[in-house]
Amino acid sequence: MSLSPRDPLVLARVVGDVVDPFMRLISLTVNYGQRQVTNGLDLRTSQVLNKPTVEIGGDDLRNLYTLMCQVQATLTSENISIGNELVHYENPCPNSGIHRVALMLSRQLRRQTVYAPEWRQRFNTRAFAENNNLGLPVAAVFFNCQRDNGCGGRRT
Repeated sequence: MSLSPRDPLVLARVVGDVVDPFMRLISLTVNYGQRQVTNGLDLRTSQVLNKPTVEIGGDDLRNLYTLMCQVQATLTSENISIGNELVHYENPCPNSGIHRVALMLSRQLRRQTVYAPEWRQRFNTRAFAENNNLGLPVAAVFFNCQRDNGCGGRRT
């Protein structure tokens, strides 16, 4: 069963714009410092300077996952349980307006089956997942980010 039409990921068009409809199969907890990311949370660039801590639910410790973070041209892809960072974290730093930051978790087939993209610019979550045999996400969360002295504006 896919996400409900009332799910914040659907309402904010993360599902549709970034990923295809999927079923949430496990829990995903993302924290920036002491702030837990909930769908639609507003954060400033100073709050996301350092990479977040991530907790993945599920009982089977043999499962491996890839975490993708998409902010316009920013990508991070990590195997959280092992700690293999394919692309280093770059904090979201919008020049203007409010940017949506989507973090999607997909299950890997096995170890060493996911490869870093050739470039960050114009990163496409769907193409990356297809190229690395990841399939649809099993969990996702998003937040909105703007610069510290920003006053809102158009989301991009």
